[in-house]
Order: sequence, then C-alpha cells, then structure tokens
Amino acid sequence: MDQIKIGKFIAECRKKNNLTQMQLAEKLNITDRAISKWENGKGMPDSGIMLDLCNELKISVNELLSGEVIKMDVYNEKLEQNLIDMVKQKEESDRKMLRLEIVVGYISSITFLVLIFVASFVEMQNWIRILLIAFGLMTFAVGMYNCIRIEQIAGYYECQKCHHKYIPTYSSVLWAMHINRTRYMKCPKCNQRSWQRKVISKG
Repeated sequence: MDQIKIGKFIAECRKKNNLTQMQLAEKLNITDRAISKWENGKGMPDSGIMLDLCNELKISVNELLSGEVIKMDVYNEKLEQNLIDMVKQKEESDRKMLRLEIVVGYISSITFLVLIFVASFVEMQNWIRILLIAFGLMTFAVGMYNCIRIEQIAGYYECQKCHHKYIPTYSSVLWAMHINRTRYMKCPKCNQRSWQRKVISKG
C-alpha cells in the first residue's frame, strides 16, 4: 500500500467534505496531529478507526486503502489487491517483531548477567548490591515477558498433526517446552499435542 497516495487521498476527501484537520480529529476523538501524520504519508489509520474515518469522508475502506475513488468495474480487483497488500504488510511487520525479540532477549540477558557479576565480585555496600540484583532481575523479567509476548502474536504456530495455523494464548507459549521457536503445545483444532513450529504466513 502506498502511504503517500493514501495520505493525499485522505486530505483530498477531507477538504471535499469541508472539514479541517481539527474538525475531523474531533469527530474521530483523536488529535489533529494524527490526521496530519496520515496526510503526510507517515502513518496509517488503525483498523479500529478506519470505518469511522471512511464514514466521515464518505468513502469505502477499499477506496481508502487504494488511495483513490474506485470504479465499479475494477472494484473487486482492487479489493483483492488490497487484501494481498495487507497480508504482505502483516508478514513484514511480524518478521521485524521477531528480529526485535532477539535484540530484546540479548539486551535483557546481558544486562542481567553484567549486573549480577558486578554485584557478586565488586566491593560495595550491601544495599547497593541488593539494588543491583533487584534491578537485574526486573530487567530480565520485563525483557522475557516482552520476548514471549512478541513470539505469541507475531506470525502463527503450525500444528504438526493437522497443520492448523493459529495464534496461541500467552500462557500456552509461556509454559510450553521449547527449542528456539518450536514449542510443544496442544492444537485448538485437533486437541493433539505436538512440536509446533513458528511460521510467518497463514497460507
């Protein structure tokens, strides 16, 4: 999807409906900075606000994602292309999140180990030692929580029994035995346990 084109289309439709950025923002219960960001092609409306935005601009979601008014004879073709683009965008976003998971995991683990090493071998007052250990544990816990959260929502897990692809619950991912990004979990479709690997695409 072309964010620049979509942004220009939002601005064009807003002006066509005699709305200022502030007026449109008030109708959508957001800030005018968000409208400005969309119109400059620096961001996209969240899915939760798209329908309200389209209603105010008197366009369809398909037209919004296309960045233009669509003629009826090519409407379905544009709709299919927009759906494909959205899937590609999600897959790319998931890949970035999984790369971020590795960075967060390394940073939180290294920080934890360094702080524990310093607290164990450097001369200091006991209260400082306790503070360092507590901070190290907190950093590690927050880092691991975010890593598991990313792994839960980015992409899908594929059951090796029935090949169903799904997003598990946080607790399922947290408590499952795992080797890297392959986890031993129960499939919600066939109810069988298997080593389920992480995949990006649902297709």
